[in-house]
Amino acid sequence: MTAARPMPRPATPAGVSMRDLLASCAAADAVSQPPRAPEPRRGPEPVTARAEDRPRAA
Repeated sequence: MTAARPMPRPATPAGVSMRDLLASCAAADAVSQPPRAPEPRRGPEPVTARAEDRPRAA
């Protein structure tokens, strides 16, 4: 009588690092939320002089 061989275990899939898991969760959270509305403006925009409008140095 021969001894019965134990059944081989199925191959275990490679694990995922905690860093990769957290990064994928953060990415999924970022793309699943609607974009934020722009913040309201406060007062008039600052006026900046264009190069053509500035006086030229002598």
